[in-house]
Amino acid sequence: MSQLWIENGLFVSMDDSRISFKGHMVVTNDRITYLGEAAPVMPTDVAADARKIDGSKLAFMPGLINTHGHAAMTLLRGYSDDQNLQVWLQEKMWPMEAKYVDQDTKAGSALAIVEMLKTGTTAFVDMYDRMDQVAMMVEQSGIRGCLTRGVIGLCDKEVQDAKLAEAIAFARDWNGKADGRITTMISPHAPYTCPPDYIERFVQAAHDYSLPLHTHMSETVAEVEQNVRDYGLRPVEHLDKHGFFSRPSLVAHAVHLNDAEIALLAARGVAVSHNPVSNLKLASGVARVTDLLKAGVTVSLGTDSVASNNNLDLFQEIRLAALLHKGVSGDPTAIPAIEALRMGTVYGARSIWQQDQIGLLKVGMKADFIAINLEQPHFYPMTDIVSHLVYSASGRDVQHVWIDGRQVVNNGECTMLDEEKIRFEAQASFERLLQA
Repeated sequence: MSQLWIENGLFVSMDDSRISFKGHMVVTNDRITYLGEAAPVMPTDVAADARKIDGSKLAFMPGLINTHGHAAMTLLRGYSDDQNLQVWLQEKMWPMEAKYVDQDTKAGSALAIVEMLKTGTTAFVDMYDRMDQVAMMVEQSGIRGCLTRGVIGLCDKEVQDAKLAEAIAFARDWNGKADGRITTMISPHAPYTCPPDYIERFVQAAHDYSLPLHTHMSETVAEVEQNVRDYGLRPVEHLDKHGFFSRPSLVAHAVHLNDAEIALLAARGVAVSHNPVSNLKLASGVARVTDLLKAGVTVSLGTDSVASNNNLDLFQEIRLAALLHKGVSGDPTAIPAIEALRMGTVYGARSIWQQDQIGLLKVGMKADFIAINLEQPHFYPMTDIVSHLVYSASGRDVQHVWIDGRQVVNNGECTMLDEEKIRFEAQASFERLLQA
């Protein structure tokens, strides 16, 4: 048994009964076993030989949860900026991604995981191909991953069959691996890249293997209009017609929705990953987040890929989620700071069906948490820690990170990954892609 006792820290638990307080936390193996204002009692709460950390200059909070991304695309950071989505995808991204080999996916994913860990993300959703490479990096790094082989179905039936078989095999073989840190989903890429009968096959596979579903949906006006032209329905009704929401579902973007679609998503229990930075950079629009939340839809935060962001700092998404919807609505109370912070933690856990494991600091929960260095000018004076975390903090303030009770970042350095080697290999992969 291993125990960690954090003394005299400022804890932002995200538990509605007690959002923040000064006190103590004990971690035993991979779980939080004590959390309170008073010091734990030995030997009832903590063993005499527990490792102690002085938390007096740190704020401790749940690890951040990034609910949509494509880790291997980190290799394409800065390769194509300031383009609309379809030009960016069809003329820049897809031709480069067609040159990827296993080593490129591994290198890009490793780079992304280092960046996420160092900026406080402890769990992430990833949709891509060559997902075995991503899963192996998750296993090695200590991060938590909800992984899925994303499939574009604009191909003949034989290729469709092979892609679906690969997606099923990955989801079946990796679900629950890495001591449970890896979970899996089934993912047709989007309604506009997968024919209706192909989407139905993914839905059936999700039922067959008791897996959730994930897809891109209603990201742009053009995508919605195309769906109406091709199928006579907007994307939400289209997916519902083909059974997509008959399984637990997470959709990315959901920027262009009408009232009926919001009501339908709420009725079906569909979670939405809001990607504000990517949506703004690609000029895709601004999602109706306040309306989604009022309707009871779970809204979490994602970065999307670094190629459209251009970083994986989820604190940036939290801050923008709080600010953006104030600006577009004219209501400064639209997304309060605490609600934005929930979107990056509590609602993130709910979006990937792990709310009983992560997203809160609470006795019995997994020990996935981060420590923020408070001894910096932008955190003074010490007034409201939630306000400071949302409006003042960035991922660069993260000093330590624990996942499953294991310290994976210590004083800003990854403990289980060779960052220098990862940066070198990522640069080499990008240069090879340029020349291929």
